[in-house]
Amino acid sequence: MLFWHNQPEHLWPSPGELYPGPPSSLLREALPLPYLKQEELANILRVEQPCPALQYMLCAATSPVVKQQEETLTYLNQGQSYEVRMLCNPKLVDATQEPRLLKSVVRVVFHDRRLSTASSSSWTGGGGSPGDRILDIDVPLSMGVLEPQVLPSQLNTVEFYWDPTKRTSLFLQVHCISTEFTPRKKGGEKGVPFRLQIDTFKPSDKELPLEHLHSAGCLVKVFKPKGADQKLKTDREKIEKEPVHERNKYQTACESTVFMECSPWPEPISGAHPPPSPFALTSPHSCKLLSPERLCSSPSFALDTLGGSLAPGLNPGASILETQQWLHRHRFSSYCQLLASFTGTDLLKLTRQDLIQICGAADGIRLFNTLKAR
Repeated sequence: MLFWHNQPEHLWPSPGELYPGPPSSLLREALPLPYLKQEELANILRVEQPCPALQYMLCAATSPVVKQQEETLTYLNQGQSYEVRMLCNPKLVDATQEPRLLKSVVRVVFHDRRLSTASSSSWTGGGGSPGDRILDIDVPLSMGVLEPQVLPSQLNTVEFYWDPTKRTSLFLQVHCISTEFTPRKKGGEKGVPFRLQIDTFKPSDKELPLEHLHSAGCLVKVFKPKGADQKLKTDREKIEKEPVHERNKYQTACESTVFMECSPWPEPISGAHPPPSPFALTSPHSCKLLSPERLCSSPSFALDTLGGSLAPGLNPGASILETQQWLHRHRFSSYCQLLASFTGTDLLKLTRQDLIQICGAADGIRLFNTLKAR
């Protein structure tokens, strides 16, 4: 468990923390291409990547057996308090304005929307008997959490206010386990994943609706007490036994989980409305925080809610910003600075050999195949 007194004043990573090492380490052999001139490289290196205004970090390690291009997965113990840090980019806070509280709504929902049809009864009794809460706030451990509320009509939802200019640490407890929603077998049930989602709003004046600011979520599986620790240990032992070339097929595990930006929850914020049927949401892009000093990125995923899917190919008409987002989504974040001035057309013009020179053999071939949607 991580606590605030061991942390620096601001956890927002600087460009140097995003890309550790000297600037020269980002460059490989210069390419004789008209749209990547040698004199432009210095300007490319000075381009800062855009950061979201808000970020939520769950202090729980991700699984090391998640393959590349798959969404990261975090294991939780039933009923254990887990810290979620509510972070605000200090560069985007206007010091001239009076600080305003933000309202955040936290939900545990089904990752697979096919389960939503049965969620009305199963979800209500997730903790055992009907009426048991699915999600709770551990108020004594939380810091900077104002007016916390648990909604009696929504057992999977909690709400609270917080000041984005101050340290805010929310401790959550999930009381249902993933295997409660799988067909009973003789043992070894895989369990269904849940999505932990946070929607943040800016309170409006009078009776106007709340202004949506940010939404993000992460994929979790909940085990019986101590089950998550054992599962994580088993996963690590499995990876250690794999040969090096097989390990490269899996994502690097992170000590903490950064929520991925996603679509806002569709239900209006209200104190009295029927509980929504939990279902999967679309996540446009994501990033994973290894530690306050090191950032690693993770792919984005369309979670099959409205029939959408992750399109691997890059649109030739993509702008520079859209191209950067595409690189982030497909786990090429470490090359975003080098390709910071590229549009979709520019990137698609690069040959297989060009990409190998920029990214190295493994990533260059992977990027080429991804661009060609192979």
